[in-house]
Amino acid sequence: MDKSVFSIVSLSEESDDKEYWHAKTPQERLEAVELMRQINYGYDPTTTRLQRVLKIAQTHIKLYAN
Repeated sequence: MDKSVFSIVSLSEESDDKEYWHAKTPQERLEAVELMRQINYGYDPTTTRLQRVLKIAQTHIKLYAN
């Protein structure tokens, strides 16, 4: 682990997070939000898509089975 990236600060000190994010483009900010959402919820677009296709295929088979 690269420990030079981390710093320890007091919670009472103001951070430079606002300046950092204001310096980013709206597209970069949205990409960061999407990445954090995927990490937080364990989102995997490949498996989500496969489950949806399988569900549609099973529904289609049931309609013609009767």
